[in-house]
Amino acid sequence: MSPKEVIEYAKQNNAQQLDLRFTDLPGLQQHISYPISQLSEESFEEGFGIDGSSIRGWAAINESDMLLIPDSNTALMDPFFHVNTLVMTGNVIDPITRQHYERDPRWIAQKAEKYLQNTGLADTALFGAEAEFFIFDNVRFDQNHNSGYYFIDAEEGRWNSGREKDNLGYRPRYKEGYTALPPTDHYQDLRAEMVEVMIRCGLNIECHHHEVATAGQCEIDQKYDTLVKSADNMMLYKYCIKNVAYQYGKSVTFMPKPIFGDNGSGMHVHQSLWKNDAPLFAGDMYAGLSQMAIWYIGGLLKHARALSAIIAPTTNSYKRLVPGYEAPVNLAYSRRNRSAACRIPMYSANPKAKRVEFRPPDPSSNPYLAFAAMMMAGLDGVLNKVDPGEPLDKDIYDLSPEEMREVPSMPGSLEEALGCLEEDHAFLLKGDVFTEELIETYISYKMKNEAEAVRLRPHPWEFAMYYDI
Repeated sequence: MSPKEVIEYAKQNNAQQLDLRFTDLPGLQQHISYPISQLSEESFEEGFGIDGSSIRGWAAINESDMLLIPDSNTALMDPFFHVNTLVMTGNVIDPITRQHYERDPRWIAQKAEKYLQNTGLADTALFGAEAEFFIFDNVRFDQNHNSGYYFIDAEEGRWNSGREKDNLGYRPRYKEGYTALPPTDHYQDLRAEMVEVMIRCGLNIECHHHEVATAGQCEIDQKYDTLVKSADNMMLYKYCIKNVAYQYGKSVTFMPKPIFGDNGSGMHVHQSLWKNDAPLFAGDMYAGLSQMAIWYIGGLLKHARALSAIIAPTTNSYKRLVPGYEAPVNLAYSRRNRSAACRIPMYSANPKAKRVEFRPPDPSSNPYLAFAAMMMAGLDGVLNKVDPGEPLDKDIYDLSPEEMREVPSMPGSLEEALGCLEEDHAFLLKGDVFTEELIETYISYKMKNEAEAVRLRPHPWEFAMYYDI
């Protein structure tokens, strides 16, 4: 929509409030609201002032003033607010220079699309992300000077099979929840409600189902779209899922590994390059791929350890990235084999369906940064003709120790991942998509506020292991 059309759309829907949204560096969406009378066509040029110093990973207090410029193409009516509210995503602008703010994750994704076009290799990158999540009934957690705990209650949790009340059985066994049918799948109606809300908000939903883990692990799949649009869609996807669950008295988490001993939640990302509406990843090489696609895989695998700090960016991510839970720890590629980091789906022979699925990412990542970083790694592979080696069509977990030593693996911790990013990030700097300052800020924030914060605190299991030492 044009700005004028947005104003008309707001009137047609009797909008009384304007809600502008943006995303902080770690990937949590923020918002600020205004009476709809504050919105005019000039607002799409002049913007709305905000304090950037209180946003995680953003400006210092002495340079805090920022502008939010509404993106008219993102306009929709909020499906949850009691008061009719027009929602738009805002681009963050420096009020002095009138330039985009370099720490705005959405701007980084926008720059990635511009860089792709400037290379001449392709004009469009399509991304389709499959984000998994858990649905809980109650969650409690705290950590202070003399205690630390978390407690999860989920009606579908296998551990609740001994409940004296409200117990009708039918709970998925550990690692056996995939595509379970009701009544074992407790959340068909809830997911369907989520899907209907997302469709009303303009998202294109393809399917939904129960996932592998117990305790209400689910997946709802969106149709692919362009890089920035897919990242916008992922933020809206999370917003809708969390709020529908909240209306039902339940809580959703996109933590990668909230349940010990069961599968974690990933965000497998399908990606492909196109030019003049023609797919560039279809060809006559391995698994029906083109040479460009093979090199793109080479770039993903070459930079996967550095990417891990952005695509699996939490300490909890490395509770998921361990062998034995279908997690793609090892850096290899294969058709059909889901234990490989890069998988080439073989559902269709249509050239337009040819794509690469990168499996290490999880839904705790900031989609603007994650999608941009993966594309930059893939493009680096294409530009430098990076050979990914031979495909690995065996089950990786059945390889001998000698064979396993030949297969590189993802980092084992957030600290290690951040170190990999520090050593290998030149590919992200091309075209000024990521800046050196942004990378330094990101590493510093993650190390201080997450990696070191967790490392400094005693863990409950340490008491079980060491109290009587």
